Amino acid sequence: METALTSAVLEAVRIGVGFLWTAAWAIIMGLLVTSLVQVYVSKERMARLLGDDDLNGLVKATVFGAASSGCSFGAVAIAKGLFKKGAHVVNVLAFMFASTNLIVELGLMILLLLGWEFLLAEILGGLVLIAVMALIVSATLPETLFEEVRAELDQRDHEHGITEDPTCGMEGKDEYSLVTDGGETVKFCSAGCLETYQQAVASSGGWRDELLSWGGWYKVGNQYRKEWSMIWKDVVAGFLISGFVIVFVPQWVWNGLFLQGDGLLVSAENAVMGVTIAVLSFVGSIGNVPFAVALWSGGISFAGVIAFVYADLITIPVLNVYRKYYGWKVMLYILGVFFVTMAFTGFLMEEVFTLLGIVPDLAGGQTATEQTYFAFDYTFYLNVLAFALSGFVLSVYRRGLGAPGQYRDPVCGMRTDGSGPSATHDGETYYFCSDHCKRSFEERPGEFSHQHPAVSAQESSRSHEYH
Repeated sequence: METALTSAVLEAVRIGVGFLWTAAWAIIMGLLVTSLVQVYVSKERMARLLGDDDLNGLVKATVFGAASSGCSFGAVAIAKGLFKKGAHVVNVLAFMFASTNLIVELGLMILLLLGWEFLLAEILGGLVLIAVMALIVSATLPETLFEEVRAELDQRDHEHGITEDPTCGMEGKDEYSLVTDGGETVKFCSAGCLETYQQAVASSGGWRDELLSWGGWYKVGNQYRKEWSMIWKDVVAGFLISGFVIVFVPQWVWNGLFLQGDGLLVSAENAVMGVTIAVLSFVGSIGNVPFAVALWSGGISFAGVIAFVYADLITIPVLNVYRKYYGWKVMLYILGVFFVTMAFTGFLMEEVFTLLGIVPDLAGGQTATEQTYFAFDYTFYLNVLAFALSGFVLSVYRRGLGAPGQYRDPVCGMRTDGSGPSATHDGETYYFCSDHCKRSFEERPGEFSHQHPAVSAQESSRSHEYH
């Protein structure tokens, strides 16, 4: 019995890690593209363009979302910032749909793990999601609810001294703050976001010049690191859970949850159940794609699987974020609109694909347990290339090539221009990125004082070299 259980666990891990190996290059390449866009697209300008309740604003919200972050929590945080700056609620919700359903890394993962039919359904469905949502919201939007919430959000943040991180839209913290040249105190959610802001202020020249300099790649490396920090837990959890679901969940469970057979009722029930499982799964972002593979392997219909993939914006943790940001009424309104939109779009995709004769045949391919994941094939060479690019970008960031500022924080290693907090120890002045790092230094100066506060001349010269 113990040997059988051990074998089953090892098989589950093999499948989960195998899925991750298959999709690794796609995730890395997608996040690199996302990082480039995040660095060179201004969110302030984006918010100004999304204020109108018209087709033009909806199209721009879709384009901006598709070019933005693939993390559901990141998408919600950015959307909150856009909402506070005056973006219309329809455009805010469209932005969230696009930034979690029309992004590069998600598309590549779906293509590799589920096939081109699911990719086509994801792209077409992503556009249908936005159109259906816009129609539902236009017909049901409470006239004053969101404007009241916008005003309350501003008032609450003002009363509690909460300021919004200008780089990601999340709540700023006192320990990550700086005073601008105009005397305004700007707070950030993390040292990484503070650094991103400093990079933007110190930036000069166009994006082409930036990409030919170490400084430009340093910014991309910093954003790439932030993107990974937001999604890695979801990614790892999604792949491992998928392996265990495939191995340990018996077929009768799926048969009990999802109706079997053909017909409109079966498609509709499967789509509704797919969204329901997504809400309860706690797996969001691109981590729900391998989970979808487990559902597909369990014989779930096309409608149920694609509806599950759509639904990462209404998992329980994300719903709790809505509640914290906007209150119970808005959270329940978003849940209702999104649930109906996602289930209907999943149902519609199956019916359309059935008419076109392109619903994939589950019986036509290998099962997850039959597949060989590790071999010297195109996946191996693409992963080698992707890992090399990832290593290059992270190396530029870690070595500080092109980082702004002539001083280095002895606690966290961040470059700073000396305008922030400082402290003196043994006659040497040290400069910090935040009060948090300053306090750490003052508590344990011997641990950090061996670091020279100034960036070396050789390193500074490398900041201006072109790659």
